[in-house]
Amino acid sequence: MKAQLVALALVGLAAPAFAQGQPGAEAAAKVVAGTYTVDTDHTQVAWSLDHLGFNVYYGIFGGTTGTLTLDPAKPQSAVVSLTIPIDQVATTSEKLNEHLKSADFFDTAKFPNATFKSTSVVVTGLSAKITGDLTIKGITKPVVLDARFSGAGPNPMSKIETVGFEAQTSIKRSDYGITYALPVLGDEITLNITAAFERRP
Repeated sequence: MKAQLVALALVGLAAPAFAQGQPGAEAAAKVVAGTYTVDTDHTQVAWSLDHLGFNVYYGIFGGTTGTLTLDPAKPQSAVVSLTIPIDQVATTSEKLNEHLKSADFFDTAKFPNATFKSTSVVVTGLSAKITGDLTIKGITKPVVLDARFSGAGPNPMSKIETVGFEAQTSIKRSDYGITYALPVLGDEITLNITAAFERRP
């Protein structure tokens, strides 16, 4: 899993070098105004935390759904809403997957989803600070996503207008009532989001 996430990060860093040969180039002029839906199959929320001071441990959430309303003429008016199925948490350990779903951590029987709803967007070039409300286990806290536009244009396979973004933020799990094994197990969680959105007729 660590190798997979490192590979994803390298792909993001290398995007400008490959942009000339890729349909989703980093070209804001290609963005078409409208309401987009999450391309669930190509959107991931990766997380990491300190594992007892020995190493950094990684996991991932898939299956994200949601919408993005975007107008390139008024990027600061963008609105994004995401639903993340926490009950689909995945790591390299099936035993840990089940433990994370238990009441010690996410208690997914009661709280199967996390949500993010933006409240403001501040745009600087191809980057943005997206402030919003993140809800986990029924607890809502404000967070700021450091986001970057990464590509736009018609998907050559589906022909659907698509836009993509990368984003990162850090949260404290204790803020959301997840206190198992503190302080020996890290409190700060880094979230890395890679998201594609499709504009359907």
